[in-house]
Amino acid sequence: MKMKGKYGEIVRSDRTFDVIAAVLGCIIIVIVMVPLIFVVAASFSDPDLVIRGEVLLWPKGLTTKAYTMVFENKDIWRGFRNTMFYTALGTIISVTLTVLAAYPLSRKNLRGRNFFMMAVLFTMYFSGGMVPTYLLVKDLGMYNTIWAILIPNALSTYNLIVAKTFFENSIPEELYESARLDGCGNISMLLRIVLPLSKAILAVLVLYYAVAIWNSYFDALIYLKDSSLHPLQIVLRNILLLGQTEQMGTNDVGMAEKIKMAEAIKYSVIVVSSIPMLLLYPFVQKYFVKGVMIGAVKG
Repeated sequence: MKMKGKYGEIVRSDRTFDVIAAVLGCIIIVIVMVPLIFVVAASFSDPDLVIRGEVLLWPKGLTTKAYTMVFENKDIWRGFRNTMFYTALGTIISVTLTVLAAYPLSRKNLRGRNFFMMAVLFTMYFSGGMVPTYLLVKDLGMYNTIWAILIPNALSTYNLIVAKTFFENSIPEELYESARLDGCGNISMLLRIVLPLSKAILAVLVLYYAVAIWNSYFDALIYLKDSSLHPLQIVLRNILLLGQTEQMGTNDVGMAEKIKMAEAIKYSVIVVSSIPMLLLYPFVQKYFVKGVMIGAVKG
């Protein structure tokens, strides 16, 4: 009976924990979802009603005029095209560099492995700062080029550590030994053994890097002078912060009308800029949890 009593207490504590976790999960979902639903509803609503605060979770005065203006605007299409290009090429570069760095660091027979890891970890806490980085990018001839967006932040230390840990814990040492007996070198082992068994972590890296590059705007803000190279996030920033509604073809209307159009346009641009990443996630979702859990940093 005593054992049953202890077992019953454990079961009750587990149930209590599950209930608390479920409640907290629901609260977090509401906190995250309400702003997203509001943005979508506002993008389809009458700007007057949005400005007056009458729109919350359902469109009022249904209209698609803001989306029509967005899709007719050449700057937004150019920014969208630039962002797609930066995200695709930048993700390829970043994932390639991460794998090429994480694989040797995961091998215990690498000479100087601890030194290299300390050097990598050092960069997580210390950096040269914005001004020295800007001067370096300028001296290397990358200023006002696409490489200023792709190269300086191509490698994430956190993602490198996650990938390294995944390789250490998911690839059996016996596979390396068998491949070595068959005459495989490090490059062959990476291409023929490690990568085919690492789809989970590769999917996680693709998602992490793609989202980071897609949402980034600060590098473009300080490194890109030519507006034809600006990503979509810079265009969105101009709409949100500077109110540059002249780009939307509203020069022939009054200031009040411009304000209303800017209110509708900013929500529609947010929705349009978020769709690609929402479409990407379902393709990597089945690998996401496995990759993060196995690649998580273990003490």
